[in-house]
Amino acid sequence: MTVLVTGGAGYIGSHTVRALVDKGRSVVVLDNLQKGHKQAVKGADLVIGDISNEELVTEIIKKYDVTSVIHFAADSLVEESMMEPRKYYHNNVIKTIKLLDAILKNSINKIVFSSTAAVYGSPKEVPIQENIELKPTNVYGRTKRMIENVLEDYDMAYGLKYIALRYFNAAGACVTGEIGEDHSPESHLIPIILQVALGKRDKLIIYGNDYHTKDGTCIRDYVHVSDLAEAHILALEALEGGKDSTIYNVGNGKGFSVKEIVLEIEKFIGKEIPKEISLRRPGDPDILIASIEKIKKELGWHPKYTLYDIIETAWRWHNSHPQGFEE
Repeated sequence: MTVLVTGGAGYIGSHTVRALVDKGRSVVVLDNLQKGHKQAVKGADLVIGDISNEELVTEIIKKYDVTSVIHFAADSLVEESMMEPRKYYHNNVIKTIKLLDAILKNSINKIVFSSTAAVYGSPKEVPIQENIELKPTNVYGRTKRMIENVLEDYDMAYGLKYIALRYFNAAGACVTGEIGEDHSPESHLIPIILQVALGKRDKLIIYGNDYHTKDGTCIRDYVHVSDLAEAHILALEALEGGKDSTIYNVGNGKGFSVKEIVLEIEKFIGKEIPKEISLRRPGDPDILIASIEKIKKELGWHPKYTLYDIIETAWRWHNSHPQGFEE
C-alpha cells in the first residue's frame, strides 16, 4: 500500500513525504523538478517525470503497488498566473485531469488534493468558512477551483473519493533543519524577511500601508508546514477509512499583519530589518483568516506550532542553508 505523492520534491510536498515516512508509510514521489529539489525527498523513491505522462503514471502505480495519491504538483505564483494564464490552465488543469484519468484506469479511487485559500478571492466576512461563495480573483485560484469542480464531478460519475485542502499561508521548516523553503523566485513574506536579515536582499518591500487593519498592513493566516503535512496524512487516513469526499480549510485560525510579522522576526534575530513602503498590489484583500472548525471537528486536526515556532524553524533552515538546496 504505497502513497504516490506528486510534486513531492516541492516545499509542502517534501514535508508531507517526510511525515508519511516517519509514520512508516511507503511513499513514491513523482516530480518533474521544475521547481522541486531532489535533495528535499527524504526516505522515498523519486521518479523524475510529468504527471501528464499516463504511461509513466501507470508504470509507477504497478511497480510500487500504489493505492492512493496526494496531489501537490502545480504552478502557484499569483502574479505569473495573471501574465501566463495558458501555462496555468495547461499545467494545473489539463495535466491534473490526465493524472486523474490515469489513476482511475488503474483502479485508484482515493486522492488528497492540494487546493488554496485563493479560491475565496476577497471575502467580506472572516474567519472564512468552506461553504461561502467562491470568487477567485486570479488565474491560480481559478485553476484550483476548477479542479475542485472536476473532483466533485469525478466522484459522482466514477466514484473517485477526494479531500481537498484549502491552505492559507504555509510557513516554517522541518524542526530537524533538514528541509525547508527554497523557491526561485521567492514570493512568501517570512523567507523574504529572512533573506534581508541574511544580506541576500537590501530591504523588505511592504506593499501597502493603507489597508483597513489596525496598522494599515494586510493580515494573513500563517500555518506551519509540518501542521499542513499532518493535515494531509489525516485526510488520507480518513479516505482510507471510508470517509466521503469533502473540503477543509487548513490554517492557524489567527491573523498577523505584515508589520507584526516583521516585528516578531526583528525581536527573534535581534536587529532591525530595512524596509520600504510601496503601493499595494491590486486585488490583495485586507484580511484572510481561516475558520478551521470543520477540520478540527471531523479529522481531529489542530495546529501545534505557534508563530514563534514558524519563525524559529524558518530561521534555522535559512541560516544553515543560505543558498537553499544547491549548497
